[in-house]
Amino acid sequence: MSDSQEMNKNGSNVDQPGADEEDIVNPWEVSTHSAKGVDYDKLITRFGSTKIDDVLIQRIEKATGKPVHHLLRRGIFFSQRDMEMILDVYEKKQPFYLYTGRGPSSEAMHMGHLIPFIFTKWLQDTFDVPLVIQLTDDEKFLWKDLTLDETNHLAFENAKDIIACGFDVEKTFIFSDLDFLTNSPAFYRTICRIQKLVTYNQVKGIFGFSDSDSIGKISFPAIQAAPSFSCMFPEIFSGRTDIPCLIPCAIDQDPYFRMTRDVAPRMGCLKPALLHSTFFPALQGAQTKMSASDPNSSIFVTDTDKQIKEKINKYAFSGGGATVEEHKAKGGNCEIDVSYQYLTFFMEDDKRLEEIRKTYASGELMTGSLKMELIEILQKLVGEHRERRAEVTDDMVRQFMKPRKLKYDYPPAESKK
Repeated sequence: MSDSQEMNKNGSNVDQPGADEEDIVNPWEVSTHSAKGVDYDKLITRFGSTKIDDVLIQRIEKATGKPVHHLLRRGIFFSQRDMEMILDVYEKKQPFYLYTGRGPSSEAMHMGHLIPFIFTKWLQDTFDVPLVIQLTDDEKFLWKDLTLDETNHLAFENAKDIIACGFDVEKTFIFSDLDFLTNSPAFYRTICRIQKLVTYNQVKGIFGFSDSDSIGKISFPAIQAAPSFSCMFPEIFSGRTDIPCLIPCAIDQDPYFRMTRDVAPRMGCLKPALLHSTFFPALQGAQTKMSASDPNSSIFVTDTDKQIKEKINKYAFSGGGATVEEHKAKGGNCEIDVSYQYLTFFMEDDKRLEEIRKTYASGELMTGSLKMELIEILQKLVGEHRERRAEVTDDMVRQFMKPRKLKYDYPPAESKK
């Protein structure tokens, strides 16, 4: 099925499920009535993507000569579009680049925000490729009760958290839409080319826009689509327009890139490839939503060791028994236990994770002990991130945000065979 057919097939059902579907998944709302969370198998069918299987994982390991990241191995990155094409390119020693982003709506990012960046850093290190990171401060101005100055400031502050993940400044370009658009003719030209090829009815169908939505919202998808094309970055790619893009992102961002993949051939551009992740659950469970305005809905990168311990102990939804006796008799439910789910994201040791799963499910491991495992891991992870974040200066941010040629081995356009 082509991406165009996929757009037409799904229509508004992309964002408004039918009577037999309970999950709502779109770039602005994710909700489910299931304690286990979103049904990702149904979502793959609904969105028309492809499940990441063992064959693809083995091919990635063979191509790179390295084991895949645990987020990929455990199915947290679970769905893809055209990853085989990216591997074809890589195996032929031809270039590609990475693109991901962040919508800055608060100064403090939570652990769920970090997941795409943790995985993207692994991709950058493993494949040794350049990376562009879009900060959509314009989007947050359009959707939130924030001024342009506020969202632009939040983008700058969020960039510090992103840089603290350890990205290589020689291979990474971070840009704010509000700042870069005013200085990049190629950015605006690419946006215009996309806008001309997408109708109002299409964006209504894909994103669920209504007649009362501002024209800013309706035109925004073209802005998020534009960095998928290397023609937008003449400074980075020496004018080459034929370099494919791989986008690691949460599955709720997929509607943007279905639209992007539909217009790409008509622009004479390559379709971007995607790797989709599952959603990071709120502390209160998969049926609730993490919110930057609710400090108790997640662990934030600014939290102290004491705050992390208190939040996990007090708010992390438990899949354990109501009493010690019940827990020992029936065991804990790892599928709904938030502490166990968080461990699948952050505990790298597969053996230890499996041991925890078995002993918790059997009732041998108590909820309090499970929470302590998580607390120790998060305290270390957040503590180290806090230290790195404190070392990121405003000048460092400006260095990452300066349009420039990145370090890579791509041949220039004129020498391309």
